Amino acid sequence: MDAQGRGRADDVDPADQWVLNPNTGEYELRLAPSTAQSSVPGPRGSGGRGTAGAAGARRTAPARRPAKAPGDETSSPRRRTTAPADTAASRRGRRPVPKKAKGKKVLMWTGGSLAFVLIGASGAAYLYYEHLNNNITSVSDDGAGTGGFSKDRAINILLIGTDKRTGKGNEGYGDKNSAGHADTTLVLHVSKDRTNATVLSIPRDLITDIPDCPTTQEDGSEKVIPGQQRTRFNNSLGQEDRTPSCTMRTITELTGLKMDHFMVADFNAVKTLTSAVGGVDVCLAKDIKDPDSKLDLPKGEHTIEGEEALAFVRTRHSVGFGGDLSRIELQQQFLGSMLRKLKSNDTLTSPSKMVKLAEAGTKALTVDSQISTIKKLADLGAELGKFDTKNLTFATVPVDDNPAEKVKATVVLKEPQAQQLFAMVRDDVSLTDVKQQKKKEKAAEAARLKGTKAPASEVRVRILNGGAVAGSAQETLSWLQVQEGVTKSENAGNAEQPLAKTTLEYGPDQAGQARRLAAIMGLSGSAMKPGKSVTNSQGVPAMTLTLGKDFEGAGVPLTTPAKVPEDVQKATADKVECAK
Repeated sequence: MDAQGRGRADDVDPADQWVLNPNTGEYELRLAPSTAQSSVPGPRGSGGRGTAGAAGARRTAPARRPAKAPGDETSSPRRRTTAPADTAASRRGRRPVPKKAKGKKVLMWTGGSLAFVLIGASGAAYLYYEHLNNNITSVSDDGAGTGGFSKDRAINILLIGTDKRTGKGNEGYGDKNSAGHADTTLVLHVSKDRTNATVLSIPRDLITDIPDCPTTQEDGSEKVIPGQQRTRFNNSLGQEDRTPSCTMRTITELTGLKMDHFMVADFNAVKTLTSAVGGVDVCLAKDIKDPDSKLDLPKGEHTIEGEEALAFVRTRHSVGFGGDLSRIELQQQFLGSMLRKLKSNDTLTSPSKMVKLAEAGTKALTVDSQISTIKKLADLGAELGKFDTKNLTFATVPVDDNPAEKVKATVVLKEPQAQQLFAMVRDDVSLTDVKQQKKKEKAAEAARLKGTKAPASEVRVRILNGGAVAGSAQETLSWLQVQEGVTKSENAGNAEQPLAKTTLEYGPDQAGQARRLAAIMGLSGSAMKPGKSVTNSQGVPAMTLTLGKDFEGAGVPLTTPAKVPEDVQKATADKVECAK
């Protein structure tokens, strides 16, 4: 879907419409008394949108029905109305912002700044001005996501950079008729406690399976696009008419992570966002002259934007080993630098820059229909802005060259490192040194594993399948009885509700049994749930082992790794690095 084929903003700089209210210390939309307040635009794309985005907007003049100008098609949902700029005279003589209010305002800018980097100006959604809603283009997630993020759990967002060659601003880059691919794919995981975040880069040439994709068509009908086995990951978007929801499903199959939302940017988005932020600072350890991407920069530090910024993130033949993996590292450095720029005082204290970023961001990206309003983007931006940049870690999924190829062109997952990394993200384990839980909670979990263990022959347990592969409960039962001596175990069928993680619930007098079974199964303290026992088929108290979606087979430990595997490439967003 073309994210750029939209109407142009009016000539009036939107930043000039925002003035300081000396009583509140906050910026408000100020329209001339004779000018009509624009109504909330109608829905765009396939995602419906109501009036929620305007709910918190402040107005200094009452809303009026606009007079119909000659040639004005008021019924068009694409029309945007922009008020005349506030005059210079009306802006003079305003009192300074009270210190307390100023501090609050800076916190608001800071809280939303990360969202500008990752979702394109959701931080500026705090300004609540209505016409931004009309900038947003959305498409359905086709049921591939969770239905929307929640403030009481971790957040997973799929960020896709497509190499689509169609649409305004994307001309002149290779095949002009290309439907595009998932050329750059990032999975942003924000921890439940919002202390840290991880960005996983998925190599575009990774060989994986693409599942069948139910996809909503333009006419509202549904079409199931057949999946592909053993194909490049980047074929999950664009090819065979696949939409971002197909990439969502592919990510879930690959990593076990269920996505809350997706956001898609094309070539033009990189150009407009970097120009809006005033350029991004980059560092080169050597001269780079790449005829393919058209990047031509000498060694040293540079501030780049527009076409030059696009050339920077596209170059690969002149950095590292000249492949996609080297380009991924370059892109991670670029995003880290852009985030630092946005967190700087030059940006945070400039309403003009923030509003321009909001304009550019809402026009540049395509999002899923669950976050197709400014209000929803604002709520998401508030959550994304809660962690410190030093605790944002970029990591690349570990891969090896495809052993099936003589001429190396694709890669495969490097095992077991890839699964260990996926498990850490699924279980909300930070890749930095930030503690994920309170000390008391972690100590309590560790204590559950300490103490005497009952003999395996005394362990009584009912086994339920709560989301694992069919037959897992019986497989585990046979393994426990035959190989581990847990003879007082039984298959209790399917659980009432599926679980993401395997759990072991036990009564107060069954702690010794629980510790023994945890040792056998490789369960962590967090998987052990002190509670109450249940009665088994023989009328005897027993524990309940529920195999969740994380269960990978009998004998495979379920303990989440505490450290990042050694072969995983990673870097934090707060460090300046020079591309080599």
